[in-house]
Amino acid sequence: LTERYGDIFSMHVGSTWFVFVNGLRMVKEVLVNQGENFMDRPEVPGIEETFGTKGLIFSSGHLWKQQRRFTLTTLRNFGLGKRGLEERIQEECRYLVDEFRNEQGNPFNPHFKISNAISNIICSIIFGNRFDYNDEEFQKLLQLLEKMVRLHANVMTQLYGSFPTIMKFIPGPHQTLFQTWRSLRSFVKEKIDKHKEDWNPSESRDFIDSYLQEIAKDNGGSIFQRETLWHVHTEENLVACALDLMFAGTDTTSTTIRWALLFMALHPDIQARVQAEIDAVIGQGRQPTLQDRDNMPYTNAVVHEVQRKGNIIVFNVPRLTMKDTVLDGFYIPKGTVMMANISSVLMDKTEWETPDTFNPGHFLKDGQFWKRETFVPFSLGKRACLGELLARSELFLFFTSLLQKFTFQPPLDTKLSLKVKWVVLGITMSPQPYK
Repeated sequence: LTERYGDIFSMHVGSTWFVFVNGLRMVKEVLVNQGENFMDRPEVPGIEETFGTKGLIFSSGHLWKQQRRFTLTTLRNFGLGKRGLEERIQEECRYLVDEFRNEQGNPFNPHFKISNAISNIICSIIFGNRFDYNDEEFQKLLQLLEKMVRLHANVMTQLYGSFPTIMKFIPGPHQTLFQTWRSLRSFVKEKIDKHKEDWNPSESRDFIDSYLQEIAKDNGGSIFQRETLWHVHTEENLVACALDLMFAGTDTTSTTIRWALLFMALHPDIQARVQAEIDAVIGQGRQPTLQDRDNMPYTNAVVHEVQRKGNIIVFNVPRLTMKDTVLDGFYIPKGTVMMANISSVLMDKTEWETPDTFNPGHFLKDGQFWKRETFVPFSLGKRACLGELLARSELFLFFTSLLQKFTFQPPLDTKLSLKVKWVVLGITMSPQPYK
């Protein structure tokens, strides 16, 4: 469509008009230069019944600003960008390495092991503790999250998004989706109730404690009530924020690591170069640290290329036009749904030497790591991914920890594929299940 119509075009999806913008210039225009005009989220049936309009991902306006500000501050307090969080990730890397070692070199699907590990990092921030991989409660939580992701991509759920009034009365996977979401909500609700039982207002163990402190603050004096008469910080919002963090903090990073191991198995030469750099800089005597990243340009380039080529959030999260706006000479009325297509930037033939090939050289210049403006997997502007720092730390540490100890290859007589499995496509674009 871009080849036919250029970098901006509109289309009908069900009963909704969408405007798509493509290429770095237009994506930047929407997300950064005129970001204030496209700051809100549209109300999408299906999303509204699950994520709702509270929390961090699909909220808008004042509520979104306050939740995001609070969450960023709280994440920083719990060590985002500091040694404390790095140690948590390193600890989880050790557990994951042990899990892989237990397979004794036999073929296995790494999907759930990786999800367990990544989910544990965000769980330790939200709930104050990690879970044992065999913990029944934890497994139930992960299965619900997995089911959520899958059901969102189902045809019936998509139809619900376009024809909610009819689909509301028809049985099918979309109804299972809503039930799954209710189960996830009660899981978080139970955790909050447990926190309240032994809550000490003067100390904060985790995100839930910090949020409960905010709710308990003197209403008149709380920064959250200054501009509005209704409460921004409520238990409903706490549930929504916790679910958003869990959801966004598990599926995205674990899917990226699954792509990483698949790319390594398919490119043994690249894998060998990463391992040579790990041996030279870290060796086998200690765990990788974030400080190592600066001395490992090739490994860093590979991690970036995994994100570029894996391209897991294909069209970004939709935005809503907040007032009549002119974009590249086109009039965009208030209330238009805007899609900033980050795939068009990550795969741009004019920006990348070999956009369709897995090529770490995209991020190297004279043997040094090369930071590129067209690398935008976390989106741009004020609504860019708030977990970017956490995700980047996790990707580097998990990837290097696994490649320090293991070499990944396809099982005998098996051909691995880079095809996306559309049947199980969820909110993120994930590889077909592989061993």
